[in-house]
Amino acid sequence: MYARRRHVYFWMMGACLFLFVGAWAVVRLFSTPAAVTMCVVAMLIPPVAAMIANRRGPEDRWWDDPSGDPQSDEWWDELDGKKRRER
Repeated sequence: MYARRRHVYFWMMGACLFLFVGAWAVVRLFSTPAAVTMCVVAMLIPPVAAMIANRRGPEDRWWDDPSGDPQSDEWWDELDGKKRRER
């Protein structure tokens, strides 16, 4: 799952780089508004790529992992309603 997200991130950043370089190396010679539009689109890609790279999927169960501290795990289980504390 991490490899897939990493590959998508690098593809998106590659597309961003391609848009920037293509806009100012080639497209600006034919159409300046098209080059500016390509740069605006390229400017929006990095934040979206970062969100995709840091997204947690349904198979990522990081919040259920025990911390290793039995007292802390017991408190969190009690707060989550997993175990009822007997008195």
